[in-house]
Amino acid sequence: MTTQTESRLTAVQRRLGERLVPLAWANLVANIAIVVTGGAVRLTGSGLGCPTWPRCTDESYLPHGALGVHGAIEFGNRMLTYVLVVIAVACWLAARGRAAEHPLAVRLSTIIALGIPAQALLGGVTVLTDLNPWIVAFHLLVSMAIVGVCVLLLDHLRGPTRASAPLPLRRAALATFAVGWAVLYLGTVVTGSGPHSGDLESKRTGLDPQVMSHVHAWSVYALVALTLLVLWWSRRTGLLVLHRAARLLLLVELAQGTIGFWQYFTDLPEILVGIHMLGAGVTSAAITWVLIATRARR
Repeated sequence: MTTQTESRLTAVQRRLGERLVPLAWANLVANIAIVVTGGAVRLTGSGLGCPTWPRCTDESYLPHGALGVHGAIEFGNRMLTYVLVVIAVACWLAARGRAAEHPLAVRLSTIIALGIPAQALLGGVTVLTDLNPWIVAFHLLVSMAIVGVCVLLLDHLRGPTRASAPLPLRRAALATFAVGWAVLYLGTVVTGSGPHSGDLESKRTGLDPQVMSHVHAWSVYALVALTLLVLWWSRRTGLLVLHRAARLLLLVELAQGTIGFWQYFTDLPEILVGIHMLGAGVTSAAITWVLIATRARR
């Protein structure tokens, strides 16, 4: 690399470094948005709109007219991956531009940036396995994990000053985080056993969707109980940042619970399932913030 090229790259990093926080927010929003658009692919039956990968068909990377609207929807979701790549790379360059000030931001933005192509490959596996419900579930959960890393990056950059929570309360928050992840996982199992397979020919898990819905609901009840415990405990100990995080998580849980019951008793209309998937992304962000908020930040 020539000296001139290096100086140009350094200048770009410096300019992007001034926009590191907005880019970190863009990372979070984009990674939640891709969950919603991926859900739209499934809910419209477009999961195999492009029947192979990395090409859309055996002959072309682009969908053709015979694939219809399903091909356009699936191909459009694939193209959104490139938007995520641009945002993630810009955030990584911005973090590099401020590495001396925020060394952890470089590592976190690197994890996010590497997660995008990993998700693209995993998305390809879901297509090549004809939307195997267990692989589709793992694909979604990886997105949830990336959302959590985005929250960690934002807290590192602009998180509020706070004291460390006492050990028992930290353990309660950790339990809340763990049960929250169990809720997210069981939600994917419910979806994998239900009618929204992404394609009429795709197989289901074979599990009873009604039974799994009840198992998922009980995990939600446990999550709400733990959240209330953290909410009460954080207020009693004067940990206002943790209290705000727990309060936000509780509001998300109540909204998700309302939508979950609504969709259950109305035979899973696509629009409600899509909103519920948006809520899953927000839930991942909220449980991560609760866990982070137990740590001291000066």
